[in-house]
Amino acid sequence: MSGTPEQGCILNEMIFQLCTDGSRCLYEQIYEHIRGEIREGKLLSGERLPSTRFLAEYLQVARSTVDYAYGQLISEGYIESRPCSGYYVCPMEELVQLEGPMGTEQKDAETAGRENSGRRVKAEKNREKSPAGRSGEQETAGENGYPIDFSPYDIDMAGFPFGVWKKITKNILTYANSDLFARGESRGDETLRHTIARYLHSSRGVNCRPEQIIVGAGNDYLLMLLEKILGRHVRIAMENPTYKRSYRIFRSFAYRIATVDMDESGMRADRLEEADVSVAYVMPSHQFPTGTVMPIGRRLELLKWADKGPDRYLIEDDYDSEFRFHGKPIPALQASDRHGRVIYMGTFSKAIAPAIRVSFMVLPDSLLERYLERCSFYSCTVSRIDQRILDEFIREGYFERHLNKMRKIYRTKHETLLECLRGVEKNFFISGENAGLHLLLTARTSVAEEELVQRAAENKVRVYGLSESMVEDTMGRSAVLLGFGGLSEEKIREGTGLLEKAWL
Repeated sequence: MSGTPEQGCILNEMIFQLCTDGSRCLYEQIYEHIRGEIREGKLLSGERLPSTRFLAEYLQVARSTVDYAYGQLISEGYIESRPCSGYYVCPMEELVQLEGPMGTEQKDAETAGRENSGRRVKAEKNREKSPAGRSGEQETAGENGYPIDFSPYDIDMAGFPFGVWKKITKNILTYANSDLFARGESRGDETLRHTIARYLHSSRGVNCRPEQIIVGAGNDYLLMLLEKILGRHVRIAMENPTYKRSYRIFRSFAYRIATVDMDESGMRADRLEEADVSVAYVMPSHQFPTGTVMPIGRRLELLKWADKGPDRYLIEDDYDSEFRFHGKPIPALQASDRHGRVIYMGTFSKAIAPAIRVSFMVLPDSLLERYLERCSFYSCTVSRIDQRILDEFIREGYFERHLNKMRKIYRTKHETLLECLRGVEKNFFISGENAGLHLLLTARTSVAEEELVQRAAENKVRVYGLSESMVEDTMGRSAVLLGFGGLSEEKIREGTGLLEKAWL
């Protein structure tokens, strides 16, 4: 192909070799080529791509073909469109990448998925332009009487690839044999555990073998298994505030719970000795609800504390580590563990959909032996069909693309919320903004938290008080949580406007 590149673009550095015999979609070849150049570091962050018009002329293809390819790259977070400027390469550090080659069968499935995806590009663009926002957005507000609900628990379901999920499900049920309907392994199917191990190593730096992974329907089940493994009447440390559901589950085990103070770096390791505990429950990548991201120094202090005792462990709840908006993703605490002291827990509910009740737990070798002795007779609580669907969803690359797409969507909402909150900064400290799907607003004045929640409710806006997550009431100031995952940008702007009116 020949032509004169646009001034300032990187077309000179891209050599396209398009197959024009009709065996493969042209837009798909353009998409794959540019994606490969970005992932291999040949196209760097911030470099400008040629316009769709110019690239179409250069490649002698229809402009709509390039539009489809760019639309797919934008939706997956590889490039971005800047108004009145053009298309630019996004930072690679913001992208999730799963390592390892795919087989021919997986590539064929990926190709089929992109064909369906490409046909939806125009529809997605039209929805983005629509005043009503994304269609199918899951808003729980209407159900509870609040037109706008800043729930920290909701996610955006409009970006979920329903067509892909249905296709995988249909294929599995069509070609399934009798083995799929057998009982299966208590830890979860081996193929899924292999896939999860690969994903965790690629995205979170977790070092584990598939044998160490236990799959279950939600963290509740896995925590109940953990009680069988660790034993009863364990003394456990939790942050204050913390994730109240886990706190209630531990209390139901008759665990003795000690609250440990937090500072700007998270749980204070020096207080664990004073608390006389053997287990500590932490959320280092994004503490709920404060949003604190634990620095490496504090992580090493916790690991040092765990190493001092023969039966000390750290439970790492990595519930939403996929969504970090500034800088490179921080490796899991387990990635720094050299002596088998970290019990790693994660879930696909936040990254994919709440109905995907698939969680997992990575046990150190010492606890894996106890599991095999005490719990291996428990059946896996996740259907083998659901396990197979999730396994293919990850292996065939759909999960990677879905995460990158959702990170871009959430980042836009995150920036919108921060922009809209500038008007209340004189009255509130804003924190927890580096990761996750919610922010924390702490009052600079002596206003009561109940009053802030009530004023918001009077304006038909629901916010969540930090006290709901407190184990012990030691707060010095009032604070509220603002979640943005389940709201459209339009609702975020409307809701923050109403909050400014209510609080100022």
